[in-house]
Amino acid sequence: MWAWPPGTVPTDCHLLVTQQGVPIPVLGVPLGLSPSPHVLSITMDLLTAVGCAVAVLLVTTAVALLGAAHHLGLLYQLFHKVEPKSPRHGGELVADVLKAHGVRFVFTLAGGHISPILVAAEKVGIRVVDTRHEATAVFAADAVSRLSGRIGVAAVTAGPGVTNAVTAIKNAQMAESPLLLIGGAAASLQKGRGALQDIDQLSLFRTLCKACVSVRTVRQIVPTLRHAIATAQSGTPGPVFVELPIDVLYPFHVVEKEVGGPKSTRGLRGKLIQWYLQNYVRNLFVGAWEPRDVTPLPVKVPLATEDEMQRCAELLSRATKPLVLVGSQAMLPPTPAEELRAALEALGIPCYLGGAARGLLPPDSPLLLRHNRRDALRDADLVLLAGSVCDFRLSYGRLFGRGAVIVAVNRDRVQLLRNADVFWRPRIAVRGDAASFVVGLAQRLRGFSCPTHWLQRLREAEQQKERANREKAATPTAQHLNPMDVLYRMDALLPPDSLLVADGGDFVGTAAYIVRPRRPLSWLDPGAFGTLGVGGGFALGAKLCRPEAEVWVIYGDGSLGYSLMEFDTFVRHKTPIIALVGNDACWSQIAREQVAMLGSNVACGLEFVDYHAAAEALGGKGFVLGRPDSKQLDAVLRTAQDECRRGRPVLINALIGKTDFREGSISV
Repeated sequence: MWAWPPGTVPTDCHLLVTQQGVPIPVLGVPLGLSPSPHVLSITMDLLTAVGCAVAVLLVTTAVALLGAAHHLGLLYQLFHKVEPKSPRHGGELVADVLKAHGVRFVFTLAGGHISPILVAAEKVGIRVVDTRHEATAVFAADAVSRLSGRIGVAAVTAGPGVTNAVTAIKNAQMAESPLLLIGGAAASLQKGRGALQDIDQLSLFRTLCKACVSVRTVRQIVPTLRHAIATAQSGTPGPVFVELPIDVLYPFHVVEKEVGGPKSTRGLRGKLIQWYLQNYVRNLFVGAWEPRDVTPLPVKVPLATEDEMQRCAELLSRATKPLVLVGSQAMLPPTPAEELRAALEALGIPCYLGGAARGLLPPDSPLLLRHNRRDALRDADLVLLAGSVCDFRLSYGRLFGRGAVIVAVNRDRVQLLRNADVFWRPRIAVRGDAASFVVGLAQRLRGFSCPTHWLQRLREAEQQKERANREKAATPTAQHLNPMDVLYRMDALLPPDSLLVADGGDFVGTAAYIVRPRRPLSWLDPGAFGTLGVGGGFALGAKLCRPEAEVWVIYGDGSLGYSLMEFDTFVRHKTPIIALVGNDACWSQIAREQVAMLGSNVACGLEFVDYHAAAEALGGKGFVLGRPDSKQLDAVLRTAQDECRRGRPVLINALIGKTDFREGSISV
């Protein structure tokens, strides 16, 4: 409480003495008169309000000061130390986390913003593989993720390096591929101030990635990366983006020199700025080198319930014409591919395999179907969609027969019910892992036997279609080689350990019906996004993951243009692959419908370029195949295989003509 200073009490005031003995003047009450209860109440309310306001102001000020101290790192600095003389840098922490997560490769295109990561990764035994385009680096990391079951990692420099990765990241998202993209960035203090290659990178990836985060201090690197990797692999897998500004990657003395401000200043404003900059640097590095757990966090995978599997088993046991469609998602960890294959074989139900699931069953399996899918779906009385999605690939769900029982299993709810209640309706929709669901079904249906008449009918239709295709392959085209014949010859020479990468439109679409993957996880295609240009990166990642495999890239001449320069990468990193280019001097998949519907070939024509010569110029081995070489086709393919085994990347430039095999197929 307060009182008037001695000698200053107004003469017309009455003095109210409080319980503490403090005299308080009550204005407007003459001396000698007692104030009314109403006046006393107003006076006390006024004093209470003033006291509360002062208390609130003090509390608010204290909270604001504590908040500012926390934001500036002052509180953290009270309990943790800074080591200004330490030569260590943030790149070492990145490398430690990656090593602990089983990462064997980091794909990159060099840039000063990320140099500490690359140097540190190499020191701990992680192989750093540099490419000629950032998209290739991301595609390579994507391939590693799909084939190894571990997180694929790409590191790109700030600005243009990050933007060059956008398409590849979107492709990984739609393919549900767990991927870690590390992006360099300008120092946090310099963001928005015109720093080199400084843009808002997080906004680019928020709709493309499961998580996007920028690390602000060195001590945040380890927990941020651990959480990001677990996020990428959990639930429905997908890419994550972690931005590492340059000032959390370089050593203390380098950062202090660049952003620490001048050593001596004049004036209060200058001293405040100097203190702020020096504190900023200290906060970056405080507690940076304290021991932290770098081991992987648990990965969460959604699983079907016992009731869902039992209900499906009951439906399947009553079906007379069941069919299974296995999609790429079924190849995700934790269920091994061999265990899933054994479950499918135990069930004995005819299967169509799509995307990364191609090769899950051996080429000669009586259960494996590749042709007449539309007819089979129309006639089936039960269809199990194990990771398959009712998008354009299944005509949005319009292919199922009336009255057919549909059981859909998918980790992602949106994909699980894509176009449901529009063109189709699931009897059972299970949000869970497709592979473990199929394994569980096989365990519940021991002794189940698919009706032989149904399987025999599908096999006969399959064989009839295969005979028709081989007849088409044996028919000469108007010029050059028949693309179907080239692909059949290639398929006949594939060894058991071959691995196939698909990058193209028309030629690859033909190959999908002819070339047979030999084992699980031996086929890589872009997935639902249909991205051209994946070939170089996918092949690079595949050969590094499986050095013993014979890696083939099936290219269209259009798609080859995106990654032809990566033959330099294959040579430098000693990753020999074989590229088979179907060269028809045209964007044929587009031209087929454009000419027929709109009467023009504009923007679809290319030239019969000597792509084999370009490969040779980059250090590889090139072959060209035309009609005069048709009798030597097998010999050339074998020679290409021999060159590859000797460690040299090979490009076969196959000049092909036109067939009507894919007539009616469209690209939209």
